[in-house]
Amino acid sequence: MATTLLLTAACGSDDGGGEASGDSGQPDKVTVGVIPILDVAPIYLGVEKGFFEKRNIDITLEQAEGGAAIVPAVVAGQYQFGFSNMISLLLAHSQGLPLKVVSNGVNSTGVEDEDFAALMVKGDSPIESPADLEGKTVAANTLKNIVDTSVRASVRKAGADPAKVKFAALPFPDQPGALASGRVDAVFVVEPFQQAVLAEGGRKIASSYVDAAPNLTVAAYFASQQLIGDNPDLVKRFGEAMQEALSYADSHPEEAREIIGSYTDIAPDVIAKVTLPKWPADVNKESVQTLADLALEDGLLSEAADVDALLS
Repeated sequence: MATTLLLTAACGSDDGGGEASGDSGQPDKVTVGVIPILDVAPIYLGVEKGFFEKRNIDITLEQAEGGAAIVPAVVAGQYQFGFSNMISLLLAHSQGLPLKVVSNGVNSTGVEDEDFAALMVKGDSPIESPADLEGKTVAANTLKNIVDTSVRASVRKAGADPAKVKFAALPFPDQPGALASGRVDAVFVVEPFQQAVLAEGGRKIASSYVDAAPNLTVAAYFASQQLIGDNPDLVKRFGEAMQEALSYADSHPEEAREIIGSYTDIAPDVIAKVTLPKWPADVNKESVQTLADLALEDGLLSEAADVDALLS
């Protein structure tokens, strides 16, 4: 799905949003790469509430398939800002890509069995806990990313060997059917796909984001180092607008729930049931460091990540 939300006519400006608008009095036109999932509800709510407009930002939200497409688009200046999970950002930063986190994105609820993501099996599966996943196959939407990092954390916590778990790449929408048909032994799904698995009689065996780190920062908004250097005032205003949007969404969950239907194809009855994530205004730096340590332990990173450089 590739839809665009416009405030006042605008794709990103030809100069990539790098020039300040102060002299002309015109708002800064920026494009933000997002994914059509409930995680990004605050930025849509922020547009609706005028949090960006009052900071002289004319914003376009452009939907992409995932962070793998958003990261290079931000670095190339196609998007001025983007949304991606923290493992993708840690990996990109470790590979020398010039990007930095400029705002928190979305966090786990931090509550076992009450998170917006879960490790799940069929109702009649002999698998009772993550420890039983040794030698089994778990579906992940992408490989070598935050899903397998978090699932391995659950397996490790249960006292088993995470290196003995196999992963198969499968888009979230395909995972409930693959689980029901026995093509995989377990799935790790976010909402609304958690509801789809539950509707087919599946059950949760772990809340892997909760197992990975307390109140885990799952994803964040980021910008290129070039934009940060060329237009620090724009980056500051965007960050302030996002902080307001995140705080508003976190304190008005029903408004956040309502806006999800404006940019996704999720059915209204399902939106009413989904477990919402948390949207704190600030990144949980300690949880990002934990993710970086897990990624190093699992071999995703070849050397320790510089979390301070990515976040500050």
